[in-house]
Amino acid sequence: MQCMNRRQTLLLSILPALLCSACNTFGPTAPPCPPPPADHIVIVVEENHANAQIIGNPDAPFINQLAQRGVLFTQSFAVTHPSQPNYFALFAGDTFGITDNSAHPHDLFTTPNLASKLLSAGRTFIGYADGLPAPGYDGESSGDATTGTYARKHIPWVNWQDSTTPLPPNKLPPDVNQPFTSWPANLDDLPTVAFIVPNQKHDMHDGTVAEADAWLESALTGYLDWAATHNSLLILTWDEDDGLALNNIPTIFVGPMVQPGRVSGVITHYTVLRTIEEMLNLPHTANTDQVTPVPCNAWLPH
Repeated sequence: MQCMNRRQTLLLSILPALLCSACNTFGPTAPPCPPPPADHIVIVVEENHANAQIIGNPDAPFINQLAQRGVLFTQSFAVTHPSQPNYFALFAGDTFGITDNSAHPHDLFTTPNLASKLLSAGRTFIGYADGLPAPGYDGESSGDATTGTYARKHIPWVNWQDSTTPLPPNKLPPDVNQPFTSWPANLDDLPTVAFIVPNQKHDMHDGTVAEADAWLESALTGYLDWAATHNSLLILTWDEDDGLALNNIPTIFVGPMVQPGRVSGVITHYTVLRTIEEMLNLPHTANTDQVTPVPCNAWLPH
């Protein structure tokens, strides 16, 4: 009997590892397992294209290389239409009842969000917006269709921006809101989490798939090379598809902890945010408390 107890104890001690190994082998129906930690995470959001419009599209060679190099979530879904509430879902785990692309009062946004939780934990966050005319800019738009328009509706962190001293709970200092021209030359200076939002020419909203693909290659190649040796992750996703009820969007993870391939488990923007929270040991927010991280066959065994 004593021997049996030892065996049971041994089995219980290795069961979590066995389950994680199984779900890497047999797919997303296996029990979830914790994602691996990451030192840095970069999230890039493109616009208004369905998975079927991007994956396999010859106008997007770089994106399709990423899909081969990393993990492609084939059943990734945006939360809603139109654009803006999806950014809120990805950044703060809620749409806040917003159903439009208009600017809303700052006092509506007081809840915890990815950036505020990072700052509270002693980590760092910067949102890099392509075409942002100045750090901390709070206007609704800038630029034009020729050069690419900056659009506030795609920049969720600006809604929590606050210049008050001391900073109210969950609010963000204006210096987390930076133009993409502030992207560091020395990638060792990257924040723990960075969002990159291209302008509307480079995010497929106004420009072509080919233009966006070329911009992404130029913007991300250096980071990808660096991330491979610095335990860091790239997440490339879309805000929504092209207006269909299905709302199936491409989502790709690339990094040294990723198991290359295709994962068919259903995920949403909430799932992606929950995964980031787990990787960085952050508390869960709003709807991320109701979902699990991405399926564990997205990761190399850890």
